[in-house]
Amino acid sequence: MDPALLEHVVAKAVAAGADAAEAVGAERRSLTVTVRLGKLEEVEREESADLGLRVFIGRKQAVVSGSDVSPAALERLVERAVAMARLAPEDPYAGLAEPERLAREPFPDLQLYDPAEPSAATLEERARAAEDAARAVPGVTNSEGGSASWGESAWSFVTSAGFMGRHRGSAFSISASAIAGEGSGMERGGEGRSTRFQADLPPPTPSALRRDAGPWRA
Repeated sequence: MDPALLEHVVAKAVAAGADAAEAVGAERRSLTVTVRLGKLEEVEREESADLGLRVFIGRKQAVVSGSDVSPAALERLVERAVAMARLAPEDPYAGLAEPERLAREPFPDLQLYDPAEPSAATLEERARAAEDAARAVPGVTNSEGGSASWGESAWSFVTSAGFMGRHRGSAFSISASAIAGEGSGMERGGEGRSTRFQADLPPPTPSALRRDAGPWRA
């Protein structure tokens, strides 16, 4: 989310009567593909954007959020936040962090983001491989499916004290769930992995999973 928009919201909150304010913008994208018994079962994609505003009046505070960033909606959001803060109880710990406690640019690279974006076809292939690995384990008689997913999120943070920071992260995962045994002796189990970087995701095979974290339990 554009930090300029967050700066605008913070300025509006101060102009409306807040002593201080902070705004955070979050954007998320994700894609998940699920297969069961070798057939494509579900493809789910999410894209969302949200804005949160916290205002302070003395030691009183209020937090509001919304996904509509139109001018009219932001006006209502600011008005509601300030009105709520005026009615809130005193909190001796409410307030912005002291300037000397804030990080300063250049911010360190925390290695949380991988720009790789796998296609739905690639995720389907991984989900199939994960389920195949689960079904290949001796004793497995049925499958609850395999899935693979990718997601990324970006956060921007602005305060009325002049701080502005950005954060971005990614996630890649594979998993499968299987059923072993028959009748009253059936058991359910599964395995999965989640990483920040696509290259760190292990291949979805029983042998790779055993090397990584012990035997597959079904």
